[in-house]
Amino acid sequence: MENIEEKVKSVLLEVLDVKPEAIVSTASFIDDLDATSIDIVEILTALQNTFDVDISDDEAQQIQTVQDAVNFLNAAIAKKKTKA
Repeated sequence: MENIEEKVKSVLLEVLDVKPEAIVSTASFIDDLDATSIDIVEILTALQNTFDVDISDDEAQQIQTVQDAVNFLNAAIAKKKTKA
């Protein structure tokens, strides 16, 4: 099974017109990957659907890099497992 970081990269490759090597953990969606605000909405929606998690507007504002997304998803999935 793919790990979270690989799935995040896969989502980014589907939404953004970037080369796979551009998607590194420190890459900023806007500054490094040239994502538009519409791209960001698509990315967040795809992440919510892929990982079956909810991302609030406040949380979304904190997710600005690939690593931010991975960290958020790790925490959200862990939290979900403890509730199950």
